[in-house]
Amino acid sequence: MNEVRTLLEQFWIARETDKETYFRVKREVPRFRKFIQEQLGWRLIQNEKLLKLEKIPAHAESFMGITEFQELRDYCILCVVLIFLEDKEEQEQFLLSELVDFISLHLKRVMEVDWNSFSQRKSLVRALQFAEGKGMLKVYEGSSDHLSEGIGQEVLYENTGLSRYFAVGLMKDISEFQSWKDFEKESSEAGMQPDADRVRNRVNRIYRQLAVCPAMYWDGNEDADALYLKNQRQWVERYLQANLGGRLDVHKNAAFWMVEEDDTYGLVHPREAMLPELVSLVCSEIRHRAEGETVRQTAEKIRMTELQLDKLILRCRRKWNSAWSKEYREMDEERLLQNVKEYMKNWMMLETDGSHVWILPAAGKTSGFYPNDFKIQKGAEEEDA
Repeated sequence: MNEVRTLLEQFWIARETDKETYFRVKREVPRFRKFIQEQLGWRLIQNEKLLKLEKIPAHAESFMGITEFQELRDYCILCVVLIFLEDKEEQEQFLLSELVDFISLHLKRVMEVDWNSFSQRKSLVRALQFAEGKGMLKVYEGSSDHLSEGIGQEVLYENTGLSRYFAVGLMKDISEFQSWKDFEKESSEAGMQPDADRVRNRVNRIYRQLAVCPAMYWDGNEDADALYLKNQRQWVERYLQANLGGRLDVHKNAAFWMVEEDDTYGLVHPREAMLPELVSLVCSEIRHRAEGETVRQTAEKIRMTELQLDKLILRCRRKWNSAWSKEYREMDEERLLQNVKEYMKNWMMLETDGSHVWILPAAGKTSGFYPNDFKIQKGAEEEDA
């Protein structure tokens, strides 16, 4: 087993709920501690309650965040829950009504609070169930499942003490920060840093991007991170391979850390699911039609209008309809297009720019097709001709 991968895949490993994994990974920490500290530049929290790798990304990407959350309000409620638990002793019990009053008091400073609103109650449910799922809250009596129907139901919770390890410990004052861009600003302002800090931050950015993101992109030949990667390619690949497995692919304006089909970890693309399958077909279609319908740019990107991409996706459905699942065969066009484009954005295959889209190099790393003897839908062959 690869214990570094285990730490990458899991938010944290709690001793109480997964004792076997906790001790297995803990035994191997000395073997990979240097890689985590020097190459990735991450902090490893290790105590008698849990193991947690603070996976701070090199850059904020669209797919990052809590996937269960749907509204900004969900994050705000979770933050207030963490503040509430900060003042509670470990194993201290409390009622939902006490927590809701606390949330209401603090949220009113920044937004309107109305628990009669179904959408606001759903935000509360998502935040509480996330906290429960991560083991920060333990339910003793009742359930949060029915809170969306009304706020009057009572639930008895217990504070496990894990919440104090949820937030990342920062070594700087962020009270003046306005957005995620401020978190990246310091590490990117090379002229404001000593040489040693610039090199360290650059190394950390490169390893982080390759380890946890689908791709690393750069524009032009003078990008400092890209130059370092190309010059130190042998060492970067050696360190990543020794700790994570896989191989390093470097192109003109992109780099990818690739894993073999029988040796994967985390969420991968492509995989055995309908959406990744049809996205692979779309990527093949883009490559097939690139010369005639799009303009290639120097950064290995393909520019096309959103309407062109929409037509291409719908053409794929008409062509391969009989091989798709019932859900995607019958899905309305708007939802299909949204699902495909959102998936491509999350896997760094697509960027939007007003009415145009940029197809990124990651879209060319995988290609999907059906067997040659597969029967194409009637009419699709004439359309392709």
